[in-house]
Amino acid sequence: MERSLMFSAWVLALLVCLSSFASAAIVEHTFHVKNLTVNKLCRNQVITAVNGSLPGPTLRVHEGDTLVVHVFNKSPYNLTIHWHGIFQILSGWADGPEFATQCPIRPGQSYTYRFNITGQEGTLWWHAHVGWLRATVYGALVIRPRSGHSFPFPKPHREIPIVLGEWWNANVIDVENQALATGAAPNLSDAYTINGHPGNLYPCSSNDTFRLTVVHGKTYLLRIINAALNNQLFFKIANHNLTVVAVDASYTNPYTTDVVLVAPGQTTDVLLTADQTPARYYMAASAYQSAAGVPFDNTTTTGIVAYSGTTPSAPIMPLLPAFNDTPTAHRFFSNLTALVSSRFWAPVPRHVDERMFVTIGLGLSACDLPQCQGPFGLKLAASMNNASFQFPTRLSMLEAFFRGVGGIYTADFPDNPPVRFDYTNSSNSLNQALLNTTKSTKVKKVRFNSTVEVVLQNTAFLGVENHPIHLHGFNFYVLAQGFGNYNPALDTRKFNFVNPQERNTIGVPVGGWAVIRFRANNPGVWLIHCHLDVHLPWGLATAFVVENGPTPATTLPPPPADFPKC
Repeated sequence: MERSLMFSAWVLALLVCLSSFASAAIVEHTFHVKNLTVNKLCRNQVITAVNGSLPGPTLRVHEGDTLVVHVFNKSPYNLTIHWHGIFQILSGWADGPEFATQCPIRPGQSYTYRFNITGQEGTLWWHAHVGWLRATVYGALVIRPRSGHSFPFPKPHREIPIVLGEWWNANVIDVENQALATGAAPNLSDAYTINGHPGNLYPCSSNDTFRLTVVHGKTYLLRIINAALNNQLFFKIANHNLTVVAVDASYTNPYTTDVVLVAPGQTTDVLLTADQTPARYYMAASAYQSAAGVPFDNTTTTGIVAYSGTTPSAPIMPLLPAFNDTPTAHRFFSNLTALVSSRFWAPVPRHVDERMFVTIGLGLSACDLPQCQGPFGLKLAASMNNASFQFPTRLSMLEAFFRGVGGIYTADFPDNPPVRFDYTNSSNSLNQALLNTTKSTKVKKVRFNSTVEVVLQNTAFLGVENHPIHLHGFNFYVLAQGFGNYNPALDTRKFNFVNPQERNTIGVPVGGWAVIRFRANNPGVWLIHCHLDVHLPWGLATAFVVENGPTPATTLPPPPADFPKC
């Protein structure tokens, strides 16, 4: 009965959105992607950028609009664009990850992404989904309520994207390739950025600092996006509280805090009220690094919040949490709950069709050189349930699914790890009997409209750390999260079925676990992977292949005529 009701509700919602297309807008943009020389941190550096800017353009649409983006690849690299967090209902061809849903746009070629944005409001973003190109190929995607609807909070005076990034004084493709070739960890970044600006704590950057002017008494909506490749970031504004009202384009109950934590891939909408003594205040972001003893970029990016009419003065600096402040990180993430009165909230499905227990973490793979620079002379790798994911190279998985082509992937991703062990015990950190993994392209096939529950269990392999896991094509409910090994006899009692936060990306707690649940009501191929770009090419990924539904309205249509060829 529940499945029938949920399916009927989904079809009704789809019909409603289709009937509204005639009144919704078509929003059209053009991306020219090419190399650009910029001066940062006292030196010139060639980067790949969209329309000559870093970040790239902010795309603004209303819920119900159709977004059309013409992408011209004038760079020397293969390219795709992922619309991070967009459901892509029956438009999986536009999702973007290379060789998952499409073959790349080759240098000198072009492709037009076209998709409708339905049932979502808030802040998402777009980025390259080929290697480390997303270090500089990214931008905000803002979805405002459609005409006749409003925010579930007082209208702010202004809305400002705050895009946090990561900067290397190097060609990031070279950094990635060197790490993959040697089997070692990649070189660390040299700076973090706010809207492309490192801030005046870095050398040669006094004029490369983001500035926001505010009016005393006014409230501002900050749309915070973590576009950094490899670091979660604490964010604060000196002497000011922030009220969280949405995460990953899903409204939350208002949560007031003086610090926000954003994992790579996540977005957080906060209200900032300019209610302090008129002066200049730093906004600042620095890393949350949960892996003990692992080198990281321990610098701080800053912007300046200046009250209108104040004379220039030294900005007041916030006291950021320590880089390893896990209690603050967990308190922030675990205190977020959904606003169930919002337009697009749906109750948590209680019947579960597919249950999975998935271990995530680092590992080692065979070395194809005389000597690799990973532990034991092997290559660093990463895996889910000891399967280290390898993308195909001759056809995308989505096209193989649509055309029934074999040999591209196998539908045998395991529902459980091959062996049970003490997952978070640090004594297993260098246990070669558990560390070694092999490459494969294993996926999990699920029926249309089935409910999937996944326990994401961190491991202690090569160190204990937090992993941000991103699911394409769906939001999921975060039912519970905690530390240590997941214990179903005890931890199921912690499940929140009333108002769990909805996300598309979750930071699985360091040395801990998280339980997510989602309805697989969109046919296609949908990646689930770690959003630390150091870990994705190492293999910390798999995909859900969602079968077609019983009607044409629940069946994946053919690809566009100009779909990139392999």
